[in-house]
Amino acid sequence: MRKLKSLPLRSRLALLVASAVAFAVAAVSVTCWFLVRGQLYRQLDEQLRSEQVSSGLLTVMVDNCRLPEPRQLPLAPNSPIVTILYSDGTTCTNPGIKSVKVQDADLAVADGDAETALHSAKTTDGTAVRVYTRPVVDRNTREVQPGIAVSVAKPLGQVTEPLSSLAWVLLLVSGIGVVGAGAAGLAVARAGLRPVDKLTEAVEHVARTEDLAIRIPVDDEDDDEVARLSRSFNSMTTSLASSRDLQQQLIADAGHELRTPLTSLRTNIELLTRSEETGRPLPEADRKALLASVKAQMTELAALIGDLQELSRSEAQRGERVQVLALEDTVESALRRARLRGPELTITAHLSPWYVRAEPAALERAVVNILDNAVKFSPPNGTIEVTLHEGVLQVRDHGPGIPADELPHVFDRFWRSPSARALPGSGLGLSIVARTVHQSGGEVTLTPAEGGGTVATVRLPGAPTAPPEIP
Repeated sequence: MRKLKSLPLRSRLALLVASAVAFAVAAVSVTCWFLVRGQLYRQLDEQLRSEQVSSGLLTVMVDNCRLPEPRQLPLAPNSPIVTILYSDGTTCTNPGIKSVKVQDADLAVADGDAETALHSAKTTDGTAVRVYTRPVVDRNTREVQPGIAVSVAKPLGQVTEPLSSLAWVLLLVSGIGVVGAGAAGLAVARAGLRPVDKLTEAVEHVARTEDLAIRIPVDDEDDDEVARLSRSFNSMTTSLASSRDLQQQLIADAGHELRTPLTSLRTNIELLTRSEETGRPLPEADRKALLASVKAQMTELAALIGDLQELSRSEAQRGERVQVLALEDTVESALRRARLRGPELTITAHLSPWYVRAEPAALERAVVNILDNAVKFSPPNGTIEVTLHEGVLQVRDHGPGIPADELPHVFDRFWRSPSARALPGSGLGLSIVARTVHQSGGEVTLTPAEGGGTVATVRLPGAPTAPPEIP
């Protein structure tokens, strides 16, 4: 079994085809041999039953056997072996020919216990014969003579010789068929596995060079297993290439975003260190400003790292924490945090009950990010209006709004409006919002508001009550 598993797939397929053909040919050959054998035996038995032994011949044979020195009767060369059998076991045959060994079935016919007997036997020199024994009927009275029977035997060579020739022919034809089937199976396996070889070469090429641009050509009309496997491989490499491109873009954008706060942080720390080393302390106001700047940069770095961790989480990690929760409670919690960040703003809220399936921390973070944007772009002493009705959450601010040409990019990672690049933030907030909402089966949009400002709309599937399951 281990040796079989170590063979290439095409060799195993060819061996399997050859084995199946060999089994089928063997079954057909054996069945054919037995059918022919049965037919030949039936023909020989019919010949024995129809063989006529005249009463005159029987009388002559009996009289000849009673002579002190029986003489050989002149019979035709191909005549059957005729034996007169008595119930006491004695026999009478034509002298000079091979006699047939008597069996119990023959004695039963002579005793009158059986009507006929048909069986195979052997002559005194070991020749196989077919024997038919029947009672002797008186020619005049047509009555069965008791204590005597006649056996007619013919050699089995006319059966065994054709069967032997047939066996050799079937063996030769079977061997040729098995070899041909093995060769055909190997050819079919090579042709059928050629696409698999291409797929294997492609996989090995990807593993060796990490080149995800390779594609396997597939005919659109093909719909077999290999074609579906090739299409799946092409889809997989496309997805991997896209994922790698996004990953590289994320790393590049993250590096770019991290460079600015780190540079500013290092500059401020170097100023503080140089002041301590030279013994020339900075003015208290400048020192407080530097420390405040360092603290702000540290906060921005922490927020950026948190955003990157959120974006790097897999779908499986998110699915472990999904549960049914009240959306209005999540919005209330986010509103408390937003009011602390914009104490001078007026934030109104009208919330109706709505239950959704989502990850609590991720959903609250998404709502906080939307409110943070509204707080960030609202004018001093401005108003932010928050409503939640039938699963639709709307946050409307009265800020400068978003230009129409920038709306398609607001959910891109690290994208920031030119007018907002001086403000704190990493450009990941809305990306996190979009990802969280989409993972919860909803959608989010940003649209200009009438009279100025922006309306952020989040639609989440759910129900006004808390059912066991949310569709």
